[in-house]
Amino acid sequence: MERVSGLLSWTLSRVLWLSGFSEQGAARQPRTMEEKALEVYDLIRTIRDPEKPNTLEELEVVTESCVEVQEINEEDCLLEIYISEGTHSTEEDINKQINDKERVAAAMENPNLREIVEQCVLEPD
Repeated sequence: MERVSGLLSWTLSRVLWLSGFSEQGAARQPRTMEEKALEVYDLIRTIRDPEKPNTLEELEVVTESCVEVQEINEEDCLLEIYISEGTHSTEEDINKQINDKERVAAAMENPNLREIVEQCVLEPD
């Protein structure tokens, strides 16, 4: 569980950076919350499971409906990702961990976990 939630947590921080959600005050193209959610889903769906050769999309761990983006104000959005219901025995714990930025930061301080996560987000050759 720690590997999967660490993987998603690290990826969330990358997704935020890549999609411009973390750039406060930066000029962004106006997009609907649904478009932002689909953009995030497109980035996380190809992450490979650390214990299997499949992606999270292939395993149906994440689906388009698992990503929610809510506008807080004009410059800030709240991003939440949940694993698909019934795909893991500790689903509630994983959902809590992947949406907690302090846990994300702590998980990425572990060099072994960070290496596993980095391997899972690499595009296959």
